[in-house]
Amino acid sequence: MGTDTVRTGPADGTAERRREQRGWYFYDWACSVYSTSVLTVFLGPYLTSVAENAADADGFVHPLGIPVRAGSFFAYSVSLSVIVAVLVMPLVGAAADRSGRKKPLLAVAAYTGAAATTAMFFLGGDRYLLGGVLLIVANAAQSVASMLYNSYLPQIAAPEERDAVSSRGWAFGYAAGSLVLVVNLVLYTGHESFGLTESAAVRICLASAGLWWGGFALVPLRRLRDRRVESKTPGEAAGEAAVPGFRRLAATIRDMRRHPLTLAFLLAYLVYNDGIQTVISQASIYGSEELGLGQSTLIVAVLLVQVLAVAGALGMGRLARIYGAKRTILGSLIAWTATLAAGYFLPAGAPVWFFALAAGIGLVLGGSQALSRSLFSHLVPPGKEAEYFSAYELSDRGMSWLGPLLFGFTYQLTGSYRDAIISLVAFFVLGFLLLARVPVRQAISDAGNPVPERI
Repeated sequence: MGTDTVRTGPADGTAERRREQRGWYFYDWACSVYSTSVLTVFLGPYLTSVAENAADADGFVHPLGIPVRAGSFFAYSVSLSVIVAVLVMPLVGAAADRSGRKKPLLAVAAYTGAAATTAMFFLGGDRYLLGGVLLIVANAAQSVASMLYNSYLPQIAAPEERDAVSSRGWAFGYAAGSLVLVVNLVLYTGHESFGLTESAAVRICLASAGLWWGGFALVPLRRLRDRRVESKTPGEAAGEAAVPGFRRLAATIRDMRRHPLTLAFLLAYLVYNDGIQTVISQASIYGSEELGLGQSTLIVAVLLVQVLAVAGALGMGRLARIYGAKRTILGSLIAWTATLAAGYFLPAGAPVWFFALAAGIGLVLGGSQALSRSLFSHLVPPGKEAEYFSAYELSDRGMSWLGPLLFGFTYQLTGSYRDAIISLVAFFVLGFLLLARVPVRQAISDAGNPVPERI
């Protein structure tokens, strides 16, 4: 049985609540640059080229003696980072709820990820193993930090505010990603005028994302506050609440079984978000390797995604106020399916069509993620925010190894990134069907939370 806690709820006082919300937005502003500049744009193609430099005559590298096609190494590294995060997140989430001290844990996770990202400056030549290790550390740390960050949402926003607050957070993140990508584009395309090699320019872009992450993380760490908690779990053995490790994970899972509708939502989110995360992490590989597009074209496309994602997140937040979060998310999954299917037929060497695909992705990307986060916040039993958001991040990351693994494995078998990309459509179709079956009003009520007028 999980440990119940006394929750103070959203911060008392409108001014105090707004101040915490503004601080909360700035963590999206801080860490989204990692997702954009590192994971989506630069690291995939660059780490692949480093692996290719180290490959044998057949195009394989051999980490730990295992033959891996150089073109699959990045995807496999992303999958391994997810597995590491899956092992760590439930333990950190349980510790956060048990102690009420989320902020120190958030600081450790954020600065571990920022340091690993900054260290990517030293990635070069044939150091593909260094790149893989830094990617695993940074990606796992980012997952843990995001879990803790997301768990603040029920505490800093009243139920009727959460769609708007969550959407603004995502909008902040995409705005930061856009700003930094513009600087990256100037540096990368004009690297010769700055006296830099192409490799040096990429490494500076990677490292600057880590410095940005660490610098702006100071804002939420100053403004967010921890809540005092006290155990009130009847029948729990003396001292059991302090037991770390996988006994806490097992206790969390046992507790979640008492909320089957919350689990049903998590299953749906697990499936469709796997597709989203794989598109984010593998899109640049698809554009560079299958469509033959240059790095500058990819940067412009991702910049287009970031700019339109700001409008998309805010616009879908408004749609949620009219139609409800669930219906709006379902609509976004239909759009994801159509957009990804169209991506299979993109002609090689035609940037304009890749830009059209990027525009479609941008309009649905931020909103589908922001509304999923705010909808789940209603399904969390009071006092178990970090513990349940660790399960949410497990759904965010826990099966997100499957998409990159399938993507990489399909390419390894067929040698075609088109075959790899079309396989991801199944995640959105199945996710739609699973989410459509979840009665969210009943799920909110069963979790012990007030049901908003429109959800």
